[in-house]
Amino acid sequence: MRINIAKRAPPGPATADKKASSRYPFAVELPDSATVDELKAAVAKQVSSLQPDRQRLTFGEKKEALELGSSLSKYGIKHGDTVFVKDLGPQIGWQTVFYIEYFGPIVFHFIVYNFQSLFYGQSFEHSDVQRRVYLLIMAHFIKRELETAFVHRFSHGTMPLINVFKNSFHYHMLSGLNLAYWVYGPSTAQGTPLAAKLGSPFLLALLTGVFLFAEVSNLSTHITLRNLRPPGTRVRRVPHGYGFDLVSCPNYLFETIAWVAVAAMTRSLASVLFLVVSTGQMYLWAVKKHRQYKREFADYPKSRKAMIPYML
Repeated sequence: MRINIAKRAPPGPATADKKASSRYPFAVELPDSATVDELKAAVAKQVSSLQPDRQRLTFGEKKEALELGSSLSKYGIKHGDTVFVKDLGPQIGWQTVFYIEYFGPIVFHFIVYNFQSLFYGQSFEHSDVQRRVYLLIMAHFIKRELETAFVHRFSHGTMPLINVFKNSFHYHMLSGLNLAYWVYGPSTAQGTPLAAKLGSPFLLALLTGVFLFAEVSNLSTHITLRNLRPPGTRVRRVPHGYGFDLVSCPNYLFETIAWVAVAAMTRSLASVLFLVVSTGQMYLWAVKKHRQYKREFADYPKSRKAMIPYML
């Protein structure tokens, strides 16, 4: 069948990019059983700069996005129809994005903790709570790097390059530089009243236990998600098991619990700020994924919540 490829006109006055506009519309020939992947490959052959990862294909008045792995017939696309393409710009692999995001906090916490005079103009002995939090946070982000390398399987290969700067700000600044600066400062150093208050051995042991429980649970849910998707595929299935019988995204729930433990351990406004921002963002992701599960799977468990058991 023949599919016409066009660029949807942007809102506002017409642009003067005549060179780009002259390429469109054009037609590609595909078998009747063609998939979105085959259509993207055919478009890339016509426009060499528009590789499949850069393309966003939509169809119909509702501008429904065509998902990889789906057949064109799923969207009612037939011979002579027009599909619209948008150039998403330069792309970067999701795995690379994760490496960049999690590496920033590792660097910032290491530098601020070990080179005090650069940030505080003095040297001092770290307190028990500062030493404990440093070890836990470093372990958390090293764990995330290892999960990126050996656990995660990504349903989307790439994302727009510009987004890596926005995503990295959240990690590099909020959980990196800002959190490290206020947590490792002289106000809670060894010998200060606040350090004595926060350094209760029982409290440190309790909160460390909560943190480790949350981290191991988070890893468990990531392994469950990995096992749902065979290597090299975008298969989506309903997850079951530890955590998933209560909420759609227990990985976000356990991540939140870990940062609650850090906030309780430090009682720092910087840690509370990161907790609030990160929990809010994860909740939005959880709601989106929860709705997607319910829309995609007719038998999806009705009792599950998005992220908070029995509540949200």
